[in-house]
Amino acid sequence: MKIIKDFIVREIAGECVLVPTGKTALEFSGMVSLSPSGQFIWENLEKAESLNQLIDMILNEFDVDEKTARQETIEFIASLLTRGFITTTREDKTW
Repeated sequence: MKIIKDFIVREIAGECVLVPTGKTALEFSGMVSLSPSGQFIWENLEKAESLNQLIDMILNEFDVDEKTARQETIEFIASLLTRGFITTTREDKTW
């Protein structure tokens, strides 16, 4: 996966948010709140070589079962893809 929109992660009033910068700030007004796991996914999205590797990273970081980690990660990534914040990097669109 590749992040294609310009965001910075900031903590505002104790909450982690994605704040748009550059051209993204003109296209997207507002901020995106991130849970601790959402922040972890955002920060590791481009480091992981596959969904399974990202889920393994989550399982090593958080006290969560694999089924929940997989389901919530897929939902979060789907949301980022739908919003156009990220894109797949493989030709077959699997990651």
